[in-house]
Amino acid sequence: MGQDQTKQQIEKGLHLYQSNQTEKALRVWMRVLEKSADPAGRFRVLGCLITAHAEMGRYKDMLKFAVVQIDTARELEDPDFLTESYLNLARSNEKLCEFQKTISYCKTCLNMQGTTVSLQLNGQVSLSMGNAFLGLSIFQKALECFEKALRYAHNNDDKMLECRVCCSLGNFYTQIKDYEKALFFPCKAAELVNDYGKGWSLKYRAMSQYHMAVAYRKLGRLADAMDCCEESMKIALQHGDRPLQALCLLCFADIHRSRRDVQTAFPRYDSSMSIMTEIGNRLGLIQVLLGVTKCWMIQKELDKALESIEKAQELAEGLGNKLGLLKLHCLCERIYRTKEQHRELRDHVVKFHECVEEMELYCGMCGESIGEKNNQLQALPCSHFFHLKCLQTNGTRGCPNCRRLSVKPGYV
Repeated sequence: MGQDQTKQQIEKGLHLYQSNQTEKALRVWMRVLEKSADPAGRFRVLGCLITAHAEMGRYKDMLKFAVVQIDTARELEDPDFLTESYLNLARSNEKLCEFQKTISYCKTCLNMQGTTVSLQLNGQVSLSMGNAFLGLSIFQKALECFEKALRYAHNNDDKMLECRVCCSLGNFYTQIKDYEKALFFPCKAAELVNDYGKGWSLKYRAMSQYHMAVAYRKLGRLADAMDCCEESMKIALQHGDRPLQALCLLCFADIHRSRRDVQTAFPRYDSSMSIMTEIGNRLGLIQVLLGVTKCWMIQKELDKALESIEKAQELAEGLGNKLGLLKLHCLCERIYRTKEQHRELRDHVVKFHECVEEMELYCGMCGESIGEKNNQLQALPCSHFFHLKCLQTNGTRGCPNCRRLSVKPGYV
């Protein structure tokens, strides 16, 4: 298969894919991969296969094609191709929740001396790295990466990247419980879709609606949460987007749990868990198990709640997800307090505070914890964040957290 024929077949596959004929598109692209002698064409078709498998949640296949793409990039001896292939390798590992590997591959991308094309990819690299740091609950570094990605998006007038970063920032602020910002950013993403997204994939609309649904639920606006989640799920079903279907099912379950409708929540959690397991989203599984635990607690089935916590704890420890561990210790504290098992209660109180210290989840001004309840937060240029009211009341002559970190032991 020559260069022109390769190009035609890739375009044919893209047309099929955009028409929701995904399996036919995959067959066309696989034929190109088998028969084409054009390395640049093979590189491009591998990119199509990586994107398609990512959207279907076939993350192990995504990783397999990303590894082949790196070999093709080396054959082409082009730094732009090599940067793009390492970015795809980073993304594959991010989807598989291999966050340390993601960060390592992202750093490789950023250290490459490519051309202008490579520099334009740096925003996507920063976004992927930010998502990985967020998966590890390293909030300061996650925020630094997201803000860097946002700067790249603005400098390159890349509205699609800006939309994706806004969704990640919505997730970031959801986790640290500034629900006003958790809603603001996906609403901004939805505005970008409405203003610029005529030719974009519908996944951008679905993604922004899902993150809005999560924020609305946290704010107690359950009817708005349900509307947004239903719209997101509709698009996810139309496009066979299994990862988003799993997230929407989780959000539906959480909404029903917020309404204390546990019997309706349980089957949604089960369906979400099934897809999360199938695609390998271990971070999502932790969220599902947290929801299931809370349902058992509503029903006062404390031993069943502890069984769910044990499974979630194993996953959180394996991933290095510190926020997940903190939430699990908090739930254990409540359960053992009810059961009046004081030794276990003390153990989890100690572990809870260790997690808070490790993640720096406290305000460096008032000393109170961050992420315990809904609070307006403000980040300083160093990406340390504080209660907004503390900054407004006390002002700052630099970051107190940074000052504390720079203090060296003396008087030795």
